[in-house]
Order: sequence, then structure tokens, then C-alpha cells
Amino acid sequence: MHKTFLSFLLIFILSCSKYKTTGIIDRLDPSFNSIMDENAKAEIIAEGYDWSEGPVWVESEKMLLFSDVPQNKIYKWTEEKGAELYLTPSGYTGATKRGGEMGSNGLTLNKDNKLVLCQHGNRQLAWMDAEWSAPKPVFKTIVNNYQSKKFNSPNDLVYRNNGDLYFTDPPYGLEKNMDDPLKEIPFQGVYCVKPSGKIKLLTDSITRPNGIVFTPDYKTLIVANSDSTKACWYAYDIAENDSLVNPRLFYDAREEIKKVKGNPDGLKIDKKGNVFASGPGGLWVFDKNGKILGRLKVDMPVSNCALSADEKTLYITADMYVLRVKMRE
Repeated sequence: MHKTFLSFLLIFILSCSKYKTTGIIDRLDPSFNSIMDENAKAEIIAEGYDWSEGPVWVESEKMLLFSDVPQNKIYKWTEEKGAELYLTPSGYTGATKRGGEMGSNGLTLNKDNKLVLCQHGNRQLAWMDAEWSAPKPVFKTIVNNYQSKKFNSPNDLVYRNNGDLYFTDPPYGLEKNMDDPLKEIPFQGVYCVKPSGKIKLLTDSITRPNGIVFTPDYKTLIVANSDSTKACWYAYDIAENDSLVNPRLFYDAREEIKKVKGNPDGLKIDKKGNVFASGPGGLWVFDKNGKILGRLKVDMPVSNCALSADEKTLYITADMYVLRVKMRE
């Protein structure tokens, strides 16, 4: 067989993914092609979960971690072995049997490269006191109350460059949600925790605060509201005393949510300020000013996403699936 043909065949085989693809990439602005190649596709790299959430890429281990919230578990995915159970329990370690959204949700890394978790069932922020290669459900509490009242169920989190930890606290982890008799705080807050442990309430006016990110300069905070009646992303500037000022709409999705499944939920932002946000109908991509550049349209509700260290790969948690989009080679 001719060498040229063999070389072409080898390249073709290597370029074929072993994963099924899903969804449609809708390119709404010419600049979107600089973010996501024209040949980009969404691959299903893992499936079979109750509700996948909170993905984080761990560069030191070359692995993706993500929560299955109702199952109280964290899974890992690697290119070599695919998806494997990583940690259980992940968000609820109590002895009393319970149901609902009890596991971990949002995940991130601290300055010491430790796993930090939003724990629905334990109603706290904590970090895993174990090595990456030997995970254990040994958790050190970061914060678990505001003014001596237990949090609802911390949902998503992000570190500022000064070490402050910002997080959202909707009621989704409580078994009866807003009507749960164990709910101690009458509102759904966005908070800031100092490295000293001091906590500050930033706002109690968002009905269902969920995903949370900083712009690359750490001067603006964007918060998603997972309320179908107020499906919006909000932006706030951060004053010197850590107060949120200049509140404004980043994007209003109340019309879109009438047509397709999914709420504003988890989101991430790249070094150029492009925002990757789960929302009605799939995964949205905005520029830094809230202009829609493109969307990954899928049939299942999308919960969150994560970027690889080089920002060339996007990982998406979507209901029972985990998706991967190789945006650029």
C-alpha cells in the first residue's frame, strides 16, 4: 500500500474521536471563531449521573473532577481511564439518612492546590484534607454559618486574587428547598470569606444566586440567578471595602427561558474576559460586555463548565452527561 495513503489513513484514524458527539454550535458573531475552531464539536466523555455539577480541571493531576450532587459523590475523568469514582461521601457526612441534593456542588482549588468544596448536605465550605492520589472524605471546615445561623446550601465559589473566597448560598441542597423547616437564614446570600475566617454578606437581593466568577482584573463580580422568573446574570463592581457597587444586568434571559430548558447556572471566564455560562438551551458564550458570541445548543439542561489550564478545552456538566469541547488545537 502506498506510503502517502497509509500516512493519510493514520492521520484520519487519530483524528476520529472515540466519543459520541451532541448538540449544535451556533456561531452568532464572527469573533466566536477565534474562541472556538470551526471544526469544534461537543463530545460525550462520561454519562449515567443523576445530576453532574461543579467541574474543575486539576492541572497537576491532568484530571477533571465533578460532582454528582444527589449521589453524594465526586468522579474524576482522565484521558487514559475515562470516568472513575473519586470520592464518597462528598457533601453530606451525617448519620441521619436523607435525600435530595445532598452532595458536593461547586469545586475549586485553593492557593495550596487543595480541593475546596461547596457541601450541600453539610451546609458549609470545606477543603479535603488528603492527597490527590489517596482521596478521603476528611474535610476541614472553612465556614458553616452566618451570624450563628447555618447556611442554606453553599452552591458555587470562586477565589479572588487576594485570597478572599466568594460564594453563593441558594436553598437547593435543603430537602424541601425554600419550605424546609431546617432553613435558618431567611434569604439567599452572596458572601465573602476572608483568609482570617471573617465572613461578610455582600447581597441578599438575588432570589436564587448560583454561578459566580470574577473578571480577569478581579474588579467585577458576575453572579447567575437560577430563578425561572428572574433568569438573569448580574454584574457588580467591588469597592475598596469589599462592598458590591454599581449593580447592573449583565444579560437578561427571561425571554429565552420561555422557549427552552435550563436556567442561568454555573459559569467560568477566560483570561480575555469571555464568559462561558450555562443557560437556557445550553452553554452560552459572551464577551466581557455581555454580548452573545455563540452558543452550544443541547437538548439537556446544562449546569456548569470548566476550562483546561491552557484554555483550549472546555468541559461541561449537563444533567446525566459530561461533555468536552476541544475549542482550539
